[in-house]
Amino acid sequence: MTIDEIIVKALREDIGEGDHTSLSTIPIYALGKARLLVKEEGILAGVDIAKKVFFHTDDRIVMEQFIVDGERVKPGDVAFEVSGPSISLLTAERTALNFMQRMSGIATQTRMMADAIEGLHTRILDTRKTTPLLREFEKMAVRIGGGYNHRFGLFDMMLIKDNHVDFAGGIAKAITACQEYMHHKGLRLNVEIETRNLEEVSQVLDHGGVNRIMLDNFSFEMLRQAVSLIGGKYETEASGGINLSTIRQYAECGVDFISVGSLTHHINSLDMSLKAIK
Repeated sequence: MTIDEIIVKALREDIGEGDHTSLSTIPIYALGKARLLVKEEGILAGVDIAKKVFFHTDDRIVMEQFIVDGERVKPGDVAFEVSGPSISLLTAERTALNFMQRMSGIATQTRMMADAIEGLHTRILDTRKTTPLLREFEKMAVRIGGGYNHRFGLFDMMLIKDNHVDFAGGIAKAITACQEYMHHKGLRLNVEIETRNLEEVSQVLDHGGVNRIMLDNFSFEMLRQAVSLIGGKYETEASGGINLSTIRQYAECGVDFISVGSLTHHINSLDMSLKAIK
């Protein structure tokens, strides 16, 4: 589903048979103007999405943008002004805000974590722990905040998790099965495998056939040992309960990537509102 299709469905969900309040209280010919007022410090994200929301609501709406995605904002900042039919502005308001507030919250959290590991080579990754049907928006917000996207879905990368290993009968069998599957299907995908301890890391190194090794829920000491053991032969990724207070310590262990599920599934939306200009 494309971004435009999602926006159209989101508007349809909110509008239904019509914005009866606006239709009953405002003359159909009335024109108005409103501004997007930021009420909390953070990183702005979703302006381009909001513009699409207003356009899909009424292509007569004009936006004048003052702040671009990725910029730091503070209370009192005005991100943009929109002008056009008053009813259409109010009809689009909540959908535009819903996208922007959540995306800005994700971008803000991501930037905080990116700042926490500044100066180190480690990069922050998101996960698939996203809101159903909003993954495109939420992963976009991660990029705006200074993070990087892991695989988009189940189709664009192979990630052999612990359950795959256990069901397949072991690490070697799981990796071999993936390679045979790709050969049979004519696919060329990167392969990552999750490991739970140093013994499993050694098994992956003995077998090969992957691009990245995930080190899940490793202690700092185990993580340093694992990175040393891998020795740059494969990319390394730390995961599992990593938060703002611990992320730099994990990065200092030398991993290439740190994946953080809370970037998209445990965030606070940034406070902002659309205010009419009288």
